[in-house]
Amino acid sequence: MSEGTVSPLDVVCFGETLVDFLPSAPGQRVRDVPAWHPATGGSPANVAVGLARLGLRPAILGVVGSDEFGHFLRERLASEGVDVSHLRQTDEARTGLVFISLDARGERSFTYFRTRSAEFLLGDVDVDPGFLLRAKVVHCGSNSLHRQEAREATVRMMTLARDAGRIVSCDPNLRLHAWEDPRELKGLLGRMLPLCTVVKLSEEEIGFATGTDAPDEALARLAALGVMLPVVTLGERGAVLLWKGERIHVPAPRVTVLDTTGAGDGFVAAMLHGLVRWYGDARALASASHEELTALTTFACDVGARVVQRLGAVDGLPRAEELVAVMPSRPPASR
Repeated sequence: MSEGTVSPLDVVCFGETLVDFLPSAPGQRVRDVPAWHPATGGSPANVAVGLARLGLRPAILGVVGSDEFGHFLRERLASEGVDVSHLRQTDEARTGLVFISLDARGERSFTYFRTRSAEFLLGDVDVDPGFLLRAKVVHCGSNSLHRQEAREATVRMMTLARDAGRIVSCDPNLRLHAWEDPRELKGLLGRMLPLCTVVKLSEEEIGFATGTDAPDEALARLAALGVMLPVVTLGERGAVLLWKGERIHVPAPRVTVLDTTGAGDGFVAAMLHGLVRWYGDARALASASHEELTALTTFACDVGARVVQRLGAVDGLPRAEELVAVMPSRPPASR
C-alpha cells in the first residue's frame, strides 16, 4: 500500500472496522426494532473518530470489504478527519455488520454478521513500518485477531512501535463469545499486553485478562508485565489506575445513561489525546506526575460519560469546542 502523504500523524488505530446498525429507539429487542440506522463501528475506528473530534490527526489501519458497507466506512471516517489511506478494501470478504439492541438501562446486546468478515484478513501486507512510525501512539484491540496471520501482524506492529519509543496502547475490548476456544485469546493477550505502554480494561474484563476480579490486583499484575500505565474502568464508579506503585481513583460524572455502547472508546480517545498533547512518546510519559494523570483520567471519564448519553458509539463523541470548560490544563510545575 502506498504511504500517501508524509505529514505526521498523532495516533494510528488498527483492528476491526465495522458497520453498527443502531435501533431507532432504546428498550427494544432486535426482533422488535422497526428501523435501523447505520453508523461507523469497531472499537479502534471509534477511538479514531473520537481523536479526530478532539482535534488530533488519527489514522485507521485495517481491512473492509469492497462492498457498499466498506465504501460507507471509508467515506464516513474520512469525513470525520480520519486518515483512511491504510484502510484496505478486499474482494475476498464482506464488511462485518453488527446489530445492537438496548434494554431499558442502556445495556447492550449484539447480533453479528461477521462470517469470514473482511476485518479478519489483516495480515503482513498491512504492516507498514514507515506509516506506523509517523505516529506518536499506536492503539489496537483484539476482536479481529481470529487468524494466526492477523495475530502475527498485530504483534509485529506493536513491537515495531514499542522498539521505536512510541506509546503503545491496547483496549482488548473482549468479546469472549466470538471465540471458539477462548484459550487462544488468553494466549494472544499474553503476547500483546507486555508490549504495551498503556492498557485499558473494563472491570468485567480483568478476570479473564489478568486472572483476578479485584481491580487493584489486576493493575498490579499488568504492571508486573511491564505495562507502564494500567487502567481499569469501573463504569459509573469511574476509573482506577496504577502509577509508579501508587493507586489513583477518579470518579465519573453522574449522568442519565441512554446507551453504554462506546463509553470505553470515548474514554480511551480522551486519554490518548492527553498523552499525545502532554508527552508524545513513552520516555516523556515516564516522567508524568500523579497530578497530571489524575487530570487526564478525569477528562477521560467526562468524555466517556458524554458518550453514554447518546445513542450509539459515535454520536456522543464530543468535539473539542464542546469541552473548553473541562479540557485539562497541565499543572504548571510539570511543564
